[in-house]
Amino acid sequence: MLCASFALVAEPTSKRRPHVVIIGGGFGGLYAAKTLRRADVDVTLVDRRNHHLFQPLLYQVATAGLAATDIASPIRKIIGRNPNTTVLLAEVLRIDPAQRRVELHGELPPLDYDALIVAAGVRHDYFGHPEWEKYAPGLKNLEDAMAIRSRTLLAFEHAEREVDPARKAAALTFVIVGAGPTGVEMAGAIAEIARQTLSGDFRRIDTRSSRVVLIEGGPRVLASYAPELSEKAKASLMDLGVEVRLGERVTLVDERGVQLGSGERINAETVVWAAGIAASPLGAQLGGETDRLGRVKVAPDLSVPAHTEIYAVGDLIAMEQDGQALPGVAQVAIQSGKLAAQNALARLQGRATTPFRYTDKGSLATIGRKRAIAQVGKLRLSGFLAWLLWLFVHILFLIGFKNRISVFINWAWAYFTFQRGARIVLTEGAKNDRP
Repeated sequence: MLCASFALVAEPTSKRRPHVVIIGGGFGGLYAAKTLRRADVDVTLVDRRNHHLFQPLLYQVATAGLAATDIASPIRKIIGRNPNTTVLLAEVLRIDPAQRRVELHGELPPLDYDALIVAAGVRHDYFGHPEWEKYAPGLKNLEDAMAIRSRTLLAFEHAEREVDPARKAAALTFVIVGAGPTGVEMAGAIAEIARQTLSGDFRRIDTRSSRVVLIEGGPRVLASYAPELSEKAKASLMDLGVEVRLGERVTLVDERGVQLGSGERINAETVVWAAGIAASPLGAQLGGETDRLGRVKVAPDLSVPAHTEIYAVGDLIAMEQDGQALPGVAQVAIQSGKLAAQNALARLQGRATTPFRYTDKGSLATIGRKRAIAQVGKLRLSGFLAWLLWLFVHILFLIGFKNRISVFINWAWAYFTFQRGARIVLTEGAKNDRP
């Protein structure tokens, strides 16, 4: 039955309505599909995972604050009832712009398209050192989050039974590389786990003596924020006991920890990578120019200049606005996904397309309990008020009523008890546990 559905999609374009293929079920792809739900076209959304992930809260899964199901929703549940939309669980093998065709892994028939919207996002980048990934996982999907959660919680277990002082110290040392929003939020959350959540749970170690080190190559944390907010974020991190190392470069990551450009060695059992990203390799297959990060240089209407039926959105686009590169945030993905869908439909109908103009609705980052910063236009907030705004905005944009209720309850419980409700480490996650 599934193959029959594919074959129908792959029929020659003259025998069917215009066919729009969307690659990726993140914010960009999801909002593109929603925009086309009433259009006179057939839509196929392809993703190798069956769920949409609310990326801004992924770090809370990695730090045991939320369960995976709290921030993920099945793609079929979100858009599967759109009468013109087919959702395919598949992985894209290659894109052939000349033939207007998307080839899939396995024995699945290819998808021919009249318009293609690529929202494939980004992946981790280790600056030419892919071998570092196994020692310092990044945070882009639920698998990453569960792996980091396991490493973090098991590190305390290793320290509890370790008799060698040096190895005990390494088990209680956590290094986060990169002080963007993900790195800052991870550092603050791990510090709270050590100093609040796990305090008193162990008999042979004092988790409050744990060392959390945040390493940033630039001159300040959260460099995309106003300097005064960066300073407040740094102060909040230091109040939590986080060591903030600015202007430091990591030159080596191995099974024992990291080495810095200054020559200093930090032995740590847990290293989290939040320093670099690169665009999906699919960006290089769209027949256009790419920048050094693999992002696609698009026309003002988000189309690929050499193939105007192809659109790139979200983190995949290399575009400047008012002399500044567009940030890799959810709002860029949402807004570009909507416009790409509108422009694809306009071009199919012979109408003029519209240039993309990003509307910055503000930026928020949390450092920990009652600590956050907010930048909305000229408004600058920090502390408890910014934290309340952060809570409200993230619940508001979370997809799924059940998820909103679950997250709200978890946060309320954590606020009053200082506990985290997702501390279970499954056997699969603990398979590399030391004997």
